[in-house]
Amino acid sequence: MSWHIKTFDELTSLEMYRILQERTAIFVVEQNCPYQEVDGKDIASYHLYKEEEGQIVAYSRLLPSGVAYPEASIGRVIVKREYRGKGLAQELFRKSIEFIQHELKEDKIKIQAQHYLEKFYSSYGFETISEMYLEDDIPHIDMMRITTS
Repeated sequence: MSWHIKTFDELTSLEMYRILQERTAIFVVEQNCPYQEVDGKDIASYHLYKEEEGQIVAYSRLLPSGVAYPEASIGRVIVKREYRGKGLAQELFRKSIEFIQHELKEDKIKIQAQHYLEKFYSSYGFETISEMYLEDDIPHIDMMRITTS
């Protein structure tokens, strides 16, 4: 298995297809949540993913500041069902933060997190900055991580 990080233009059609296939399988089908998964932000984002035997097994979308929020953001964080519980989410999230800090030179990262994952994201230095709210009938919170030099 190997990690990749690519801009939208660097992704092949097949890679983007597999990413969208996996995101839809989790966010739309598994979570039974019909919504506009392809939202126009992929083009301006970086795509971090781990691939095994032609399958996307872990993925996150890294958004530079100004794309979704004034701050940089991490979104669409997924681990394929069969690969959960093996530490991939932790590895994925650590790599996501490192890329935003070191490559994009951003010191603030804002995320829109499913409420039940608050403790997971808190373990990476994110602090809750909103009340719980429903997004597509799923409890969410906004969280922020600020790195000080």
